[in-house]
Amino acid sequence: MTDALGSIDMPERGRSEDETAESQKKPRRGGKRGKKGPFARLAIFYRQVVAELRKVVWPTRSQLSTYTSVVIVFVVIIIGLVTVIDLGINRVVGYVFG
Repeated sequence: MTDALGSIDMPERGRSEDETAESQKKPRRGGKRGKKGPFARLAIFYRQVVAELRKVVWPTRSQLSTYTSVVIVFVVIIIGLVTVIDLGINRVVGYVFG
């Protein structure tokens, strides 16, 4: 069986067995993060969260009230739509089985 790059059953020609064995090894988990304790990793996480929150563009009070009113109106419309569909299905079921 072969794929687009060559045989997957046999190693590529020209490679020695050492190169093939090295490429199949799992990468070591290294670096500073792997050696720190849980409190140090928690501190790093906290610093990263604070750094990301500084990048957020927060809405103004008027934008927030506009967004909130749009969401409330949309939810009320969807509630009305679902109510009408539910009442219609209820009447059809009552007519068929009642």
